[in-house]
This record gives sequence, C-alpha cells and structure tokens, in this order.
Amino acid sequence: MSTIPPSDDTPCGGDAPCGPAGAQADHSRYVQRIRRRYPAERPLLPPGLPRRDAIVALVDALQQARTPPRPLASALRVARQLVLERLVVLDVEHDTPMEDITLVMTELAETALDLAVAQARAELDALHGVPRNAAGGRIDFWVVGMGKLGARELNVSSDIDLVYVYEEEGETDGAQPLSAHEYFSRLAKRLYALIGDTTEDGFVFRVDLALRPNGNSGPPVVSLAMLEEYLQVQGREWERFAWLKSRVVAPRASVASGRALPLRAIITAFVYRRYLDYGVFEGLRQLHRKVREEAQRRAAGRPERANDVKLSRGGIREIEFIVQLLLVVRGGQFPEIRTRSTLKALRKLADGGLMKAETARRLAEAYVFLRRVEHHIQYLDDQQTHLLPTQDADLRWIACSLGLARPSEPDSVHACAFLHQLAELREFVATEFDALLHEGRAPSNGKVACRGCGPAPVPVDQPGFAERLPGPLAERVAGWAASPKVAALRDEGKLRLARLVQRAAAVVREGGCTMEAAVRFVDWIEPLLRRESYLALLVERPEVQSRLLRLLGLARWPMRYLMRHPGVIDELADERLLHSRFDPAAYEAELQARHAAWERSGQADEEYLLDTLRRAHHAEVFRTLVRDVEGHVSVEQVADDLSALADATLRCALRWSWRHLKQAHREEPRFAVIAYGKLGGKELGYGSDLDVVFLYDTDPALDGADTDTCMEVYAAYVRKLINWLTLRTAAGELFDIDTALRPNGSSGLLVSSLQSFSNYQTGRGSNVAWSWEHQAITRARWCAGLPALATGFDAVREAVLTAPRDPAGLRDEVVAMREKVRAAHPVRGGGFDLKHSAGGMMDVEFAVQYLVLAHSAAHRGLIDNVGNIALLQRAEAAGLLPAGVGTAAADAYRELRRLQHRARLDEQPTQVDPGAIAPQREAVLALWRAVFG
Repeated sequence: MSTIPPSDDTPCGGDAPCGPAGAQADHSRYVQRIRRRYPAERPLLPPGLPRRDAIVALVDALQQARTPPRPLASALRVARQLVLERLVVLDVEHDTPMEDITLVMTELAETALDLAVAQARAELDALHGVPRNAAGGRIDFWVVGMGKLGARELNVSSDIDLVYVYEEEGETDGAQPLSAHEYFSRLAKRLYALIGDTTEDGFVFRVDLALRPNGNSGPPVVSLAMLEEYLQVQGREWERFAWLKSRVVAPRASVASGRALPLRAIITAFVYRRYLDYGVFEGLRQLHRKVREEAQRRAAGRPERANDVKLSRGGIREIEFIVQLLLVVRGGQFPEIRTRSTLKALRKLADGGLMKAETARRLAEAYVFLRRVEHHIQYLDDQQTHLLPTQDADLRWIACSLGLARPSEPDSVHACAFLHQLAELREFVATEFDALLHEGRAPSNGKVACRGCGPAPVPVDQPGFAERLPGPLAERVAGWAASPKVAALRDEGKLRLARLVQRAAAVVREGGCTMEAAVRFVDWIEPLLRRESYLALLVERPEVQSRLLRLLGLARWPMRYLMRHPGVIDELADERLLHSRFDPAAYEAELQARHAAWERSGQADEEYLLDTLRRAHHAEVFRTLVRDVEGHVSVEQVADDLSALADATLRCALRWSWRHLKQAHREEPRFAVIAYGKLGGKELGYGSDLDVVFLYDTDPALDGADTDTCMEVYAAYVRKLINWLTLRTAAGELFDIDTALRPNGSSGLLVSSLQSFSNYQTGRGSNVAWSWEHQAITRARWCAGLPALATGFDAVREAVLTAPRDPAGLRDEVVAMREKVRAAHPVRGGGFDLKHSAGGMMDVEFAVQYLVLAHSAAHRGLIDNVGNIALLQRAEAAGLLPAGVGTAAADAYRELRRLQHRARLDEQPTQVDPGAIAPQREAVLALWRAVFG
C-alpha cells in the first residue's frame, strides 16, 4: 500500500510526475484550503491509507490536542477533512484503487456514527434513563446505512442515506421517563447535530432520511415491528432496490453481537422473492424514468449539466440499476449471487452464467472509471456534484490524474482523450441498460424499441382480439379469452397475455415455429394465468418465448414437463444451453455454494433446501431435455446425463439431510445408496423411478459397540432422506423412490448393515436372496454416500456374480421370470411393444443377466457394470455368443431404445408395426435362441 508523508506540500516540478501522468493533488481548491487551515493537525493522521483504527485514533488525538478538549462534533468534522485530503493525495498522486478510497469513506462514516451514537445515548441516558422493554432489558438501536454506505461504496463527497430502527417498544427508567419512540426520536436529533449540522468546522456527512418508511412524511425513527408491517403492507417495488444495499452500520457492538439479525431477516424477505421475480422490471422502468426526467429537467437550458457521470444516460446509476435488477430478479432462488457491492455482484453474475463474462468485465471497468471520474470531480471543491467541470484547467487536471494525458500536452488533447473514453464507456453502459429494459420488445435494426412504437397494446379479452389471429390459434384463444381465469387477471396481466399471444402468432408467420407449437403454447400458459410472474418473464425475455415455441413444436412431452415446472423456462435464456453437457462436479459445487449462501443469510432451513434441490434438478433435467429434442445428444448420452444428475442430487441430499438429523451421532454418516434398475445401469429416463437400496456400516472405534443405536440412527436417517427425496413442495417433486429390491423386499428393513446385506446376498445363514435378486444385482452399483462402502459393496456384488451355479437351473429360473414379466404386460392388437414383446428390449436385458450370472467366474470382464450394449460385445468377444449375434443384438437394442425414447417424448404409443422393426426383432430373437436355446 502506498504511503506518503502527511506534511509533504511540495508540488511536483520539472519532468518528474507526481501521479499517473504528472497530476498534483494541490490543484484541488479543497486540498489547498485544508492545508492552509490545519497545518498543525495534519501530522496527527498516521501515514498510509487511513483505516478505521487510524480514524478513531485521529478523532481521539484531535479531542486531546488542545485545552479545553475539542468537542466530539468538532473533532469528527476536522477528522473528516483530514481524511479526505489524504485520500485526494493517495488517489491522484499514488493511484490508489477506487475500492480502497470508497472503503475508507465508508469506515469514516461508520466510525463517526458509532462514536456519535455512543455519546448521544450517554447524554440521553443521563437525562431520562435507559430505554427498557417489558422484561427490563435494554432496547437496542440500529443505524441502517442505505445505498453506497450500505454497500461500502461511499464516495468522497456523498451524503449518507440512513434509516433509524429501534428494537421494540418500551420506556426509559429515569426520573423523567420517555417512551422508547420519543427517546429514540431525540437520539436521532442529536445524531443529526453531531454528524449533519454545518458549523464553523464544516460537517461530517450530509444526512438524508428520505428512504425511511413513508419518506419525509414518516417519523424519523421506527420500531422493528413498524418497519416489518410497512414493508409487508406498503413497501413499493423501488424500495426493494433501495433496501437491497441496506446494512446496520452502527453501533458496531450490535453488529458484532448478532442482535440486529432479526432486522436482516425482515429485509431479506422484502427484497428477495422465492420465485424468479420478473415483475420488478416495470418498477425499475418507472424509477429509472424518474431519474432520467430529473436529470433532463436539471439540464434544461444548461447543456453543461448533461455531462452528469452519475445520472445521465450511461452513467453510474444505470450500472447500479442493471446489477440491482438482476439481483432482485434472481436472488430469491440463487442466494449465492446476493451482495451489496456492485463490483462483487458483476463477478457473481458472470460466474453464475447470468451475464456474459465479457459484459460483466466491461461494466466493471466502466463502473470503476466513472466512479474515479466522480471522485476527481468532487476532489476539486468537496462539492456533492457529478457534473464535469467547465473550466479547462480542471478538465485537464482530471484527465491527467486519470492517466489519460500529460500536463505538457495541449488542452485539446486532454479533453479529447478523456471525453472520448468517457463517451465510449457511457455508450456501452447505456446500450446494455436499454437492452435489459427494452419494454419487452426486441430491438429492431440495432435500435432499442420504445414504449410508444407500434400500435397501442390491447387486452386479450377485448372484443375482436382473437379474430385477428390465424385460424387454429384464434379458435383456441377465443375459447378462454372470456373465461373466469382471464377475467380475474389485472389489466396489466391481460395486456401481457395479449402481447404473448400476438408474439406467438408473429413467430408462426415468420416461420419460427409451427401453428401446432403456438396452440400448445396457449395450452401450456392457461394453467399459469394466476402466476403472473411467468407472464412477466416471457414478456421481458422475447428470445425465451421464441425458443419455447420452437421446443413445443418438436415434441409433446416438454410441454407436460413445463406445466409441472414452469420456472425452468428461464433456462432458455442461457446461451450455453445447447453447447454443453451435464457436469456433475460443477452442479454439486454450485449447490454447495448455494447452501453456504443460505447459511450466511440465516435461511438454511429444510424448506429452503428442499426447494433448492428440486429447482436445481428440474433445471438440469430441462437442459438435457432441450438438448435431446434439438438433437444435440444421443439417447445413450441422455441416459448417462440423467443418471449422473440423479447421483449428484442424491449426494447433495445425503449431506444436507444428515445435518438436519437430530439423532446424528457422528460428523459424517457411514452410509451409502446402492442404485439398481435403470439408475444402476445408467439408463435413466425422464421421470424414471429410482430403485435403490440403503446400506450402512459401523466403526467400532468411533461408534462404540452399540450397533442397535446405530441401526436406529440410520433408520431415522433413511426415513428423513426418503421424505427429502419424495415430498412434493411448492417447487414440485424430486424423485419417486422404490426400495422393493432391499433384502426381504417390502417386508425387510429400510436400511441394512453392509455385513447383513453380504450375508443375505451370498447365502450365509437361513435368510438368502432369490435368483431374481441376483439378476437385479447385475445392474447394481454404488452411487452416493461414503466412498469406502463402495469397495465393500463391490466385493459383495463380485462374490454374488462369480458364485458357482448350475447353468441349466439358472436358465430355467431366468426364463420363468421372463415369462412372468411378459404375462404382467400383455401386448394386444397385433402390434409390437418395443420393450415387452418377444424380440424386444426386455429379452436383451434378461439374456445379459443370464450371461453375467452364468459366466462371470470364468470371464471377469462381465463383472463390470458397463451396460447391456457393452456386455453383449464382451460376451461375443469371449466366445459366449456366435459371431455377430452379440453385436447385432447390441445394435438392435440401441435402436429399440431410441424408438421408445422418441415415442415417449412425443407421447406416442410404444407399440409399432412389427414390419417396421423386423431386423431388430430378429436380431434379439437370435440372441435369445443363442442363450436359452
């Protein structure tokens, strides 16, 4: 960190530059005044960046530096001026980062407020006693910093936006008692006198209380209960943006003790919704419109006022609005992106894929540059202004202090380089902002659509609206435009709905989707009419609606999935959707980051975590579904990704639910989930059940000898885990769980020890597994839990598969089981069922199971759980099948799976004309004959 001698007044001379391009701090009229007025006091501030401890020490030194001691109010004012003079030097002459400058200003405000609160409370306590609640405890008081103070981004000549909150109602215990409200109202007045009044020493900070409940017409202080009621009943959309950056800044003791945490919970619930909150777009439009209108009003007749680096087009405020909008929209479901800092938020948005990395980088660069320009403007005279100076010398100094020119160059060079970069950055910011708030219309010819362009919008239930739509779409819309559901919508909702229907019709006319897709879109949106946030999402993201229409035209099942989980449509906005595959490590890391964020926000309860798992799983299933119907992944890749997703989701559920188990007896459970069936074979489909078995193990060194207690703990754990996985919440369902393959089936225990499972499967004791259970274990695998148990399970599985068997007896049992399954799924009508008919997929699966059980002892390559296709190829290579039979059956199985998958996606029957798949059917029958005779 740069340091400077505090009394160095020597200007730069000759060719030796003082700052980035020879700029000198003493060009500032403010710096000149401070150096003239406080030559004796300046050495009291230690060298370097003046952080909190240095500021406290400075205030104390200023109070003690003369007799009688300087009052706190005076000491704070002088300290503020000395700190600001230091920051000008550090910034201009030593190129100190903008974040350090704003952090010091924030800590200066916090320190001043902390000292002022302590003195004001001491004075009031002496007069009226301590404010106490009904139980006799002292009532706490919090200074809430809003805006840049709350975000630790305070600029050098900023006012501070504050809200004063006291903990609860009560009364002081002194000889002249006051109600808590009156006590804290007087405290607020004393704080203003200590901080905000302008005296002969100046001021500490201009104080603005306009963001308190009911604004300037409301009381200066509010109780926690009053604030909560106001936000719940009267809080407006723009106030959510204001409270997003709020933070208790004083007293520091209340922050450190956690006593102010109930306030944080109230604010979080107000700012962030538990759904994707696209309804806030219009609220931000209105707020931004007011800001621009105010800036234009101020600039009317005064063109120099158009160069406002904060409020003009492309200024600081628009970057802040971009960030705040995305945080408010997404932060309810994605707590890991929540932050008060603009720069941190841009990084988080880019990391989360919610903003292009390059866009976030350029916005961050623009923000830092504009904030530095703002600071350098304010350094000139310590004025709360954001307007570029009109004096050439000042403009030249700003350009030099930013490293964009040198003092030896002509004024025109200074102005051109600086103004060119400023204009370029502001144009980029304005373009990004307009693209985000384009009134729900796609920009045309590179220009941002305006609100008044085109015909005035009409509600969907206006007479004649449906008649202007193309045939089938008009018929479908006319059927519900006058329905009670539509009639119950607000006018804004009816306009949104009309816009969506008109846009769908336009996409059909332009060839972007079929008429069938547009009609399906209406079918999909009808059940969602009461959930206007989804209408708002589509209105605000026209590209999402276009992709949705295309998706609905490709298959029927996506519409069914979207009806159950409409929130996933927002995934269509992610441009990475079609160009990637599921990444289990990234998925788990993201969920863990979200869990940590819930914990930081105090919201890591089971309800939030259950919804988090469901939303994350639904989003990934939908991504895979889109890639699938768009033809970017094969059937095998879909199954691999869905199986890997289930594994990863189970792993997260195991970790999270254990932490919420009251009976947990150790830090990490010795527990595992064993996957069977489609999950075990990594052939999971959309909506497939999970066939699982739960195992646990004990460690005598850590768990003791009380195995019964361990059994009870893991039994409770499994019940909780199944509830976590199957419970339907507001976010929907996660999985259907089938545990019928556990030892002794439905009559057995939900969870088994590894040893008892081994005894059951390997025939030790009187309670042993059936042959069909050994068939099932051919496709079983460890999928989640303690990795050490994977080794133990694999050993059991290998022992089962390589156990000596009578081939003829095994053949009879497998064929009998196949007939039993066939009888349970009769095929009628002369068609061929892709799965259950003779020559179908089930024949392949039974043949492979027999080969594995009969020959794994001699052919160890069959032990591996690598899927039916690979096992058929290995069996043929081992000479267990005639040449070509295994390969042909593998190819047939792949094609049958593809046909079944496509039929289910489009909700078509899985029975086909036998002639259409004759080669595949014959290949499977050849396999059956080769294996079973």
